[in-house]
Amino acid sequence: MKASRLLHSRGQVSIVGVLNSTAFQETLEPDGRGGHWLKVSDRLRRAAGAKPGDSVSVEVSPLTREPEPKVPPDFRKALAAASAGVREAWKDITPAARRDFIHWIVSPKQAETRVRRIVTACDMLAKGKRRPCCFDRSGMYSKSLSCPAPHTAGDDV
Repeated sequence: MKASRLLHSRGQVSIVGVLNSTAFQETLEPDGRGGHWLKVSDRLRRAAGAKPGDSVSVEVSPLTREPEPKVPPDFRKALAAASAGVREAWKDITPAARRDFIHWIVSPKQAETRVRRIVTACDMLAKGKRRPCCFDRSGMYSKSLSCPAPHTAGDDV
């Protein structure tokens, strides 16, 4: 958490870094307690020559410019079917705002909630809203975000 206090947001923060000697670009996720965590993909882990349970060297720094988020297929399809005004509003908001919409859409556990949020997101964009309302980006207040339990040597990864 000490390092997280140096970042510009308690929410997601895009970073560049080096794991062992392997460069990467990722997004730190909020842990719901004021800190952040990094999901290390199997691809990055293998490229860095690390196995679960290994000690590794990690250096990270925040990106100065937010990268474009990956739009999930179901939301991409809804945007394509939406009015030109919705598509224009989507293009007009910042990458961080697009990331917030995407995170808000994909965060619920139930598929029905996700479907409703896609419809609601398109409606909000049509009405000129630039961010999802009342979304706790840090997870500290809603307790909607948390860090997964770490894997240790011998765990199935």
